[in-house]
Amino acid sequence: QAQLVESGGGLVQPGGSLRLSCAASGFTLDYYAIGWFRQAPGKEREGVSCISSSGSIAYYGDSVEGRFTISRDNAKNTVYLQMNSLKFEDTAVYYCARRPTRCKASWGTVEYDSWGQGTQVTVSS
Repeated sequence: QAQLVESGGGLVQPGGSLRLSCAASGFTLDYYAIGWFRQAPGKEREGVSCISSSGSIAYYGDSVEGRFTISRDNAKNTVYLQMNSLKFEDTAVYYCARRPTRCKASWGTVEYDSWGQGTQVTVSS
């Protein structure tokens, strides 16, 4: 059974950095693209980034472009999201999800077939 577990969230000041991890088990990570999404209270789930199965292609949402970097280590069955220059508006629960098809610069959640439980990121002074 496919499982994704996020970690690395926490409380950080504006301008700070965090690195989230998404640990995969129960399937061969090499075969799948992985996406990161986030959801703030009262808001819809927002696409943050997607990385291809090989790691050679990545897409970013407009609100995080230039500040966040997605990467993966298939040997460790882990995908990462490095978040720099964090802003108050980055506060949300962050989720990783498995995508059987190629990444695209579109963020329909129906394209993802397995989700983690999420990790809270809070940006506050």
